[in-house]
Amino acid sequence: MKTGFKTANIHIETFIEMLIAERNVSLNTSKAYQKDLRSFFDFMGVKPLETIQQSDILCYLSFTSRGEKKLAASSRARFLSALRQFFHFLLSEGEIDHDPTHQIDTPKLGQSLPKFLSEKEVMLLLDTAQENASPDGVRMWTLLELLYATGLRVSELVSLPLSASPIKDHQIFRTTLLVNGKGNKERVIPIGKMALEALKVYHGIRPYFENKSKPSLYLFPSRGKYGHITRHRFAQLLKSLAQKVGIDPTRISPHVLRHTFATHLLAGGAELINVQKMLGHADISTTQIYTHILADRRTQLVMSCHPLSEVAQNSES
Repeated sequence: MKTGFKTANIHIETFIEMLIAERNVSLNTSKAYQKDLRSFFDFMGVKPLETIQQSDILCYLSFTSRGEKKLAASSRARFLSALRQFFHFLLSEGEIDHDPTHQIDTPKLGQSLPKFLSEKEVMLLLDTAQENASPDGVRMWTLLELLYATGLRVSELVSLPLSASPIKDHQIFRTTLLVNGKGNKERVIPIGKMALEALKVYHGIRPYFENKSKPSLYLFPSRGKYGHITRHRFAQLLKSLAQKVGIDPTRISPHVLRHTFATHLLAGGAELINVQKMLGHADISTTQIYTHILADRRTQLVMSCHPLSEVAQNSES
């Protein structure tokens, strides 16, 4: 029996009911799958369900990758996931005798590059933070200097134990920071002169943030329930500082400063494997994202500065 769009709709409804009842799929996901499937069978028209081939699916994927109907790679990947599950369901129910989605590759998702600040923007933040001599100001300056100097994850930064500090009796006794990161893995990170100086000043006012009756074991103590400044509070203070110096607060976060640390290191000639170790990445492929940023920056420089580029020629005219 030939089954066109109307018959496909009946199977779609049964499939969606199964997803909700047996796989506990959320309402939003089920609606998205339903929309994707109906769009595909609308494109197929009256073509019988059991005669749909791999070429039909590839044709639809091509149709949705260009022109007014162009979908993002993530949307096309979701569609293919819905279609795979749908045809697998029909095959298990005996409604079809082959799976046309077999051996179709999922569309590659575009890799979004991490945001980062320019060196000028970072210096503006650091200089402005340093101008505030209050205990809160000194702490903020120190947190910024340390984050930009080490590229720590914000959770690692705010929860640093006092024993990790390279300052003892208000003197610098080493130039490295011992960090206990993800998976309880320790790593040693070198610290620059400015961050060390900030830490030295900070140690003088650190008792201000402690509970007087109970000395804290954290480098950045707080009287709150966590015992140390929270990542949320630090992010708030960072956005407030950004707004003060004229940087769009939506462009900045502790994680953006971590990305900035890595990007500026590589731009300065650091080897990728050393950046990987300092960031605490288990796999170097995770660190390689920053090489894409630099490649993108080099492309923009050529496009804007090369005498034969269209941008440069337009600016001269």
